[in-house]
Amino acid sequence: MSHLTEMEKVFSAIDQTAIILRKELNCLYLEAIAETGENMFHGEILQDELDEVTKKRLEREYESINLEKIDGETIRKAYQLAILKGMKEAVQPNHQMTPDAVSLFVSYLIGKFMEGKSNYNLLDPAVGAGNLLTTILNHHHQLIDAAYGIDVDDLLIKLTYVNANLQKHGVQLFNQDSLQPLFIDPVDLVVCDLPVGYYPNDEGAKAYQVRAEEGHSYAHHLFIEQSLNHMKDGAYGIFLVPNNLFETEQAKSLHAFLKEVAVIQGLIQLPLSMFKQESMAKSIFIIQKKGEGVVTPKQALLVQLPKFSNREAMNDMMTQMNEWFRNC
Repeated sequence: MSHLTEMEKVFSAIDQTAIILRKELNCLYLEAIAETGENMFHGEILQDELDEVTKKRLEREYESINLEKIDGETIRKAYQLAILKGMKEAVQPNHQMTPDAVSLFVSYLIGKFMEGKSNYNLLDPAVGAGNLLTTILNHHHQLIDAAYGIDVDDLLIKLTYVNANLQKHGVQLFNQDSLQPLFIDPVDLVVCDLPVGYYPNDEGAKAYQVRAEEGHSYAHHLFIEQSLNHMKDGAYGIFLVPNNLFETEQAKSLHAFLKEVAVIQGLIQLPLSMFKQESMAKSIFIIQKKGEGVVTPKQALLVQLPKFSNREAMNDMMTQMNEWFRNC
């Protein structure tokens, strides 16, 4: 059986059972995905209110796949497809998923920047449905001692919880506002697809150096500062940021703060073709918290990526980047 066929089979089981549960429980498709994922993980149907006929229909679908024999990446991709379907149904601004190609590229960057470290801890302070985090775990799980995920949205946290369980990853999850005090020890690596926009809690923003002098502060600025607060000296932060990060009226305070506490390692602009509007385009921003032994690179890694589908151009770019890592 080909890899693709196996993934489609897992997706079909998730999708068909979620459709049944959505109708029977009168809930959103996204909520039904979480419910069916729980059933799959526990190996039993947990919804007591279902009648026997419905339970039999669900069991027949679950028996069509054996998750024990399927690798984590196949499960992740199948679960991701189901979540994407659900997000199209009930679009909310905070219900956006990091594209696969970007998650895999971030995973490559982690391999490069964390090279030589025997073990490390990882935090995603806006974990969403967990696609970015579980992609990283699937590629680097042997080196990651502990992984933490935080999100204010309880449905997204539940989806991450089920996502991680099905892929057999131990992740500590917190359902809270990440810009409020966090009870997490400092980590070696923070990775985050930053929520872009204004933070509505002006009182909460007062705790941050990068807050706006007047009006609402940018949440993505606050997230960067909060991440640095929870990073060990010498730790790395890899963030998806808006392309205009340093061009807005609030950029001055962010730049001053970063100059004080961090070293900028790189800024990698993602292909504009990935975004519906140029104003929504993002880059990968890599920083390192200052500390003993941390050296500012002679030249930051500044890259404009071609389309991920353009293999020749991507291979050339990767060669150039690998050269930067050898010389930095």
